[in-house]
Amino acid sequence: MIATLEDLRARLDEIRGTDRAAQGPRIALVSTLGSLHEGHVDLITRAREQADVVVVSTFVNPLRFRTADDTAAYPRSPEADARVLDDLAVDVVFAPSAAELLPAGTATTRVSAGDIGLRYEGRVRPFYFDGVLTVEAKLFHLIAPDVAVYGERDLQRVFLVRRMVRDLNFRVEIDTVPTVRTDDGLPVSSRIALLDEADRRAVAKLPRALEAAASNADMGVDACIAAAQSALMGEQRISLEYLSVVDPATFLPVDEGHRGRAFALIAATVGGHRFIDNAEISLR
Repeated sequence: MIATLEDLRARLDEIRGTDRAAQGPRIALVSTLGSLHEGHVDLITRAREQADVVVVSTFVNPLRFRTADDTAAYPRSPEADARVLDDLAVDVVFAPSAAELLPAGTATTRVSAGDIGLRYEGRVRPFYFDGVLTVEAKLFHLIAPDVAVYGERDLQRVFLVRRMVRDLNFRVEIDTVPTVRTDDGLPVSSRIALLDEADRRAVAKLPRALEAAASNADMGVDACIAAAQSALMGEQRISLEYLSVVDPATFLPVDEGHRGRAFALIAATVGGHRFIDNAEISLR
């Protein structure tokens, strides 16, 4: 468990060795906010398959939250996280304080996510993706991983990180892992445990809506969206925030003439908690 930049650099130098001419071990990064669950285990397992050394960060990034109170309220389980990371034989755990990684606090220089960062998740939280990309860029700079592994549940994040890597010329591969789901189809999330039984039944309709969209993909984008909306009809516990079908190349909404691969995105609030999900579909 490493908490300072100085110790992180020293540990990575030790791992890479002093002979800069020799090819050192391949390093994978898994960036998290802690509170690890089965989805994180899959990411770390995938990272181990991709590299010789696995680095996991467990930094609760204050730039992702609206207020300091929201940051403080984020669930933390350092003892449980330590057991998970130990069981998975993670080589380096980077757990800095906010003052260590962001000495200027929220006044820090930021990476801009641009227009796409203000859509979908960014429409609800316009500060969110700039905060995500800023810390991911810092981690790429500090750790210089060969590969970074992300979950496909946060598809907009994956798109924006990939674009940042391309635009800012980071020398890192981006790998993804399919969404880990519960028995009723929900993406694994710490929020699920906070729901009562009725809310849990309601939120389980979100993946059903995506299935309905995929089943109607051969009829065009309007039919996809209508089918998904119909799957949610009458469920008053769901407050739908957005339902969109986007082009994987641009992450912009597809037009009616789009054919081929696309992603259906959905976000909703149930029981006071936000949930996001997505599904790949094929428009014909």
